[in-house]
Amino acid sequence: MKMNPLGRTGISVSQICLGTMTFGSQNTESDGFAQMDLAFDHGVNFFDTAEMYPFPSTPETYGQSEIVLGAWIKARGNRNKVVIATKIVGPGARFKHVRDGDIKFNRAHLIQAVDDSLQRLGVDAIDLYQTHWPERPTNYFGKLDYDHDPDAEWTPFTETLSVMDEIVKAGKVRAFGVSNETPWGVAAHLKLADDNAWPRVASIQNPYCLLNRSFEIGLAEMAIREECGLLAYSPLGFGALTGKHLDGATKPQSRRALFPDFMRYFHDRAEAATREYVALAQAHDLDPAQMSLAFVNSRSFLTANIIGATTLAQLQSNLAATELVLSDEVLAGIEDIHTAHPNPSP
Repeated sequence: MKMNPLGRTGISVSQICLGTMTFGSQNTESDGFAQMDLAFDHGVNFFDTAEMYPFPSTPETYGQSEIVLGAWIKARGNRNKVVIATKIVGPGARFKHVRDGDIKFNRAHLIQAVDDSLQRLGVDAIDLYQTHWPERPTNYFGKLDYDHDPDAEWTPFTETLSVMDEIVKAGKVRAFGVSNETPWGVAAHLKLADDNAWPRVASIQNPYCLLNRSFEIGLAEMAIREECGLLAYSPLGFGALTGKHLDGATKPQSRRALFPDFMRYFHDRAEAATREYVALAQAHDLDPAQMSLAFVNSRSFLTANIIGATTLAQLQSNLAATELVLSDEVLAGIEDIHTAHPNPSP
């Protein structure tokens, strides 16, 4: 397993990160243990979770993914061999059950969220702590048009970073990262961190796959030059790039079947691009999912590729993509399709 530096933190993480978004709902604790055992045996040392997981978050399941991850670490006695990433949830109408629903990245919320995650995980320190999405109104989760609201109120980055500095110095967190963030947001965080010796952005956890390469437009250069690489989530576009959901097909218990209203990767333009990517893979005797993951793995701005699975067979196949090196012909074919169908699922 290839290892990459996590920003300038001195922490090394596996190129593949196992996401735990399904643990506690689609996957039971025993399922989660089996997945983490398999990933760990393949050299994965990086595990990503969040206080709101499993997805979608409900009052009944809130925090369960952290609990499952923490229970596995305790059972295996491998805390010193794994890197834990988790996140504070951002504001939203769906999260009324989290800290009375008035979610902020301020002192009170950050301290409580970190302490609560530490308790659920059963550890003394979190390796990477991330804001799950911006508190301010901006472009994320597929929003392309930016509507500036001069009257919007949100916690200043100065407060967020100064509190994170205190938390890091207290030994509760080792590194800070952002998720679903914009180029302006990353740049503003970095400047304040450098000016005040506060925790630097170590990574950017944003969506990235063949159907959504928008990270390349403004953030890829930032990731390389500032050494805050991409943690790519949804590298298979919610399973779309496996090709198994073409023509409206759904497999029982798949994310597509469970969340039929989630159309980011399944509308007509996305399906047209997916059909061509699947055909390209098949023309070169490649598994479409493995080709898609191998493409993400090949990006110079990548720190880790966050894969998720609901079965061990899926996970085994996804892990095998680390051994796949795409030919120049396949890469050229991918670029041709991307030119014809640029970012249908931003």
